Amino acid sequence: MLLGVAVLGVFGVAAAWSLSAPTRIDAADLPAHTGDPERGAALFAIGGCVSCHAAEGAKDADRLVLSGGRAFKTDFGTFHAPNISPDPEAGIGRWETVDFVNAMKFGTAPDGSHFYPAFPYTSYARMRDEDLLDLWAYLRILPASDRANEPHEIGFPFSVRRAVGFWKLLYLDPAPVLTVGEDLERGRYLVEGPGHCGECHTPRSPIGGPDLSRWLGGGPNPDGEGTIPNLTPAGKTISSWSEAEIAEYLKSGFTPDFDTAGGSMADVVANTARLSDADRLAIARYIKALPPVGPAE
Repeated sequence: MLLGVAVLGVFGVAAAWSLSAPTRIDAADLPAHTGDPERGAALFAIGGCVSCHAAEGAKDADRLVLSGGRAFKTDFGTFHAPNISPDPEAGIGRWETVDFVNAMKFGTAPDGSHFYPAFPYTSYARMRDEDLLDLWAYLRILPASDRANEPHEIGFPFSVRRAVGFWKLLYLDPAPVLTVGEDLERGRYLVEGPGHCGECHTPRSPIGGPDLSRWLGGGPNPDGEGTIPNLTPAGKTISSWSEAEIAEYLKSGFTPDFDTAGGSMADVVANTARLSDADRLAIARYIKALPPVGPAE
């Protein structure tokens, strides 16, 4: 009897270990595509890499020094943005192209461990491989920083990285959130993928996973103060705005009543202002086509 229980226990542990294993691909699985830094610069803008990985208060050219260090306090602990500059020691300068793709699509580090989902790979997983290669080409030409990474401050059981594998089974899905027509596909891709708008504007489950049934329905501010607006037609903030007004807000930060973007949204606008008019309008059209979700404000 005891032997049977022990055998079942061993099989259970082995199954759990297998299910929680990080996913990654090999270099041979990458498309035959030469990364284009110019296209990568546009993806860098919509991805908002500066907002997390540049030093607090960085201005002008210093915004392109992705030295990391910003602290993000959550219910699960405090996470520190890493150095993702091309520095070979402190940054990601020793990474291979496939390491970057594995990080972005699967949340898997070069050493085979899980990245915590404070890194929004649940959104980046929806990006095309060719776009990831373009983004990687751009990141490699940015200035290097030798700033050392700070360790995350996370208590047990959230400190067990292997357990992130079970979280990924529930929430890491590269499929589109919404099915849209061809006329909305560009906006859907930008919002659901590189723009990772749902990371803030979609409410989360008790274990931190996005509640896709309330996609872009707003919720508590992950930074800890106030709420993030409901972007759907049922929300109170932008439901009355036209496509043109949303696109203008993403360009200038001015609302239709001449207020201005503040807080973390000011950082977002600093990034979306670098997009083309066509891409800002595509985002606005997608937002205006969202199904309504009961207001969270």
